[in-house]
Amino acid sequence: MSELTDATPADRHRLLNARFLALADGVSDWDARTPVPEWVARDVVEHLGWLPGMLSGMGVTVQVPEEKDPVRRLRAQGQAVQDLLDGPDADRPVETTMSGTMPLARVIDSFYTFDLFAHAWDLAKATGQDAALDADYAAAAYQGMSAVGPALHESGQFGTPQPVAPDASPQDRLIALIGRDPGWAP
Repeated sequence: MSELTDATPADRHRLLNARFLALADGVSDWDARTPVPEWVARDVVEHLGWLPGMLSGMGVTVQVPEEKDPVRRLRAQGQAVQDLLDGPDADRPVETTMSGTMPLARVIDSFYTFDLFAHAWDLAKATGQDAALDADYAAAAYQGMSAVGPALHESGQFGTPQPVAPDASPQDRLIALIGRDPGWAP
């Protein structure tokens, strides 16, 4: 077990959002190539802006001010999400198209907070920062996601799984499962 696997959804978001923002603050080249072939570093940060739209479709409003700077926008979004997770609506049931009815905190944790975790690797690799992920959380995520089988990739949200050695680390297994080459370098 680790700090991430033992955390509540609110605390896990707080930790992963802080890590992602620290990586974003460390970017010196926003046009740096990333492990996602069609993205540069800026695109990784801008990608995370999908959350307000998804939650809006579930009847949940996330107020994010108009902001041209993607890191400032992400910082504001992270605070708005944290306010939801720390507030009384965290346990509110919401209807999802893929997973049925779930508490709002679980929806955010399963989809958005995981995205912060996975895309931190992309941003770190692209910009030469520490790309190490929490091994216990990576192992748990790999186990849960691989159990979905082919439907995981049929969703179009992940790239083609990449091969890894049978003794690959939990991080490498997870990264390969979501379509990244664990050995990718700029």
